[in-house]
Amino acid sequence: MSIHETLDQLDRPADRLRGLIGGAVHLPGDPGYDAARSAWNLAVDQRPAAVALPRDADEVARIVRAAHAAGLRVAPQSTGHNAGPLVAGGLDDVVIVRTSELCDVSVDPERRLVRVGGGTVWLPAVKAAAEHGLTVLHGSSVDVGIAGYSLGGGMGWYARRLGLATNSLTAVEIVLANGDLVRADEQTNTELFWAVRGGGGNFGIVTALEFRAYDFSTAYAGMMMWDVEMAPRVLDMWRAWAPVAPDEVTTSFRIMRIPPIPEMPDFVRGRTIVVIDGAVMADDERAADVLAPLRALEPELDTFGRVPTETLVHLHMDPEEPAPGVMRSTMLRELDDAGADAFLALFGPGVETPLMVAELRQLGGAVGRPHEGGGVLTHLEGEFAFICGGIAPTPELAAMVAALGEQAVAALGPWTNGRSYLNFAEEPTDARTGYADDAWLRLAAIRSAVDPEGVFVANHAIPRLYEDGVPTR
Repeated sequence: MSIHETLDQLDRPADRLRGLIGGAVHLPGDPGYDAARSAWNLAVDQRPAAVALPRDADEVARIVRAAHAAGLRVAPQSTGHNAGPLVAGGLDDVVIVRTSELCDVSVDPERRLVRVGGGTVWLPAVKAAAEHGLTVLHGSSVDVGIAGYSLGGGMGWYARRLGLATNSLTAVEIVLANGDLVRADEQTNTELFWAVRGGGGNFGIVTALEFRAYDFSTAYAGMMMWDVEMAPRVLDMWRAWAPVAPDEVTTSFRIMRIPPIPEMPDFVRGRTIVVIDGAVMADDERAADVLAPLRALEPELDTFGRVPTETLVHLHMDPEEPAPGVMRSTMLRELDDAGADAFLALFGPGVETPLMVAELRQLGGAVGRPHEGGGVLTHLEGEFAFICGGIAPTPELAAMVAALGEQAVAALGPWTNGRSYLNFAEEPTDARTGYADDAWLRLAAIRSAVDPEGVFVANHAIPRLYEDGVPTR
């Protein structure tokens, strides 16, 4: 290292944080920096000014105050899912506060409430609730952080019956830009509570969440599978069935390209398959009636049946360890015959592409209806959410997958509704597309009130009302 590089490092604002919270602050060049800065998506290269790993809310507050005093911004992060947009904004003056050490879970079975630390992932919370015969509104991945998932909306296997997970939040505890730890719920800091339920990490660092659990412990759930040659027939049936299906059922449709590797089971290795998976919140007879149109297509595999709800966190077969990948998404108001043809031209029989997964998630039901008393994001508009992506172990492959994903989104452009579900937006996205216009202005006003100096930076940023002297209208 040259003398000039050494002097530059000695003059770094982040050096003022060194030694805080028992030394759990890592700066570039420190032995623990590379491990601490790693996002869940290994294709995302985070290089912030520092990474802090606090052990409790008091340490979170100390880091926020110290970072602000040093002229640095702060980014809340638990697992590092959906970190791509954050990196794109530049991290040279940002301290990432990883809340992964705040991972306690407690269940109040009488009140049907679960309390978790701000860095808790879904699997331990699902298991803890199941011990009391309760179910929580988890997503499709075991190690997604509850905070990021819930503050951004949260759409899981019970969504069309019970709505987005953010509507089941009953309270958050959050460190604000001045370092104060406050509680926000229906009676206290109500404007803040409205904003965080869908507004993401723009308002502070959530150190604890409380949310409702539900009094059921089984569901009629599973998956059906066909060869890709059946994709046109299955898609035609599913896209006609899904918008009018009863609220009790939530499913997804995927075309999956399975790599020819030994870890894959023989019957799918190297194949391209069609999968419909999901859950029905009804008794067995009713569930069988709901699924009958899909079963009439004679899947080669059908695992739907009565299962404990705690097993559904594994149903979607999402990766359960950090991996490099690229994903693109959009929201579809509908998928008519021409839209289905466009989808199949991208992913159907005979198509070769590095996009390993193309998915349509069934919306509607409680997902599509405003939730009384909810926050800024009570529901999602449209009939389907579209997601596609692939593994990206090298920057070159990541660029290729991203380009193809963007082409796919553009090809489906005639069927989009102009909205974004920001939890699925893993690239820089105009955050206002996630909200109604009046909600966007209210969010900006609340951000201005609780973070007037712009201390916090989120992956999908909500600007202050008069940022840089210009209204955000």
